[in-house]
Amino acid sequence: MNIVTLLPFIVLIGAMFLMTRSAKKKQAQAAQMRNEMQPGTGVRTIGGMYATVKEIGDETVLLEVAPGVHAVYAKNAIGAVLEDSEYNRIVHGDDDSETDAVVPDDASSLTGDADDAKGQEGAAKADLTKKDAAPADAEVEKDGKADGETEAK
Repeated sequence: MNIVTLLPFIVLIGAMFLMTRSAKKKQAQAAQMRNEMQPGTGVRTIGGMYATVKEIGDETVLLEVAPGVHAVYAKNAIGAVLEDSEYNRIVHGDDDSETDAVVPDDASSLTGDADDAKGQEGAAKADLTKKDAAPADAEVEKDGKADGETEAK
């Protein structure tokens, strides 16, 4: 056999080896994350539900999904173990940031630097004011029909 005919098979086997190796590494990291769970930890399930861990069994986890509401989940259903600050920010809306967000009183900061817009003299600005409605006589066409009217036959 020629080496050129074997080359595609060698490349295919190498690609399969690399893909399975990375998948096994991800599975090991997920298993390690699930094993590090402790009661009281905030988690997100693979379905997107946020809950607090109450008890941990061999293959199952007891989660408190709401105050007084408990559910039993498989350990494999835990998608992520969250840090306390992240869990509180998502579930309770707590914000630990020291700085308050500055909300502008106009939209000039959304379109660019306000100083640049003011510094451009003679620049044309869009006229966003409402124009007066056209007189009612202007809507009637030459044949006496208003817009949208047709002759029924």
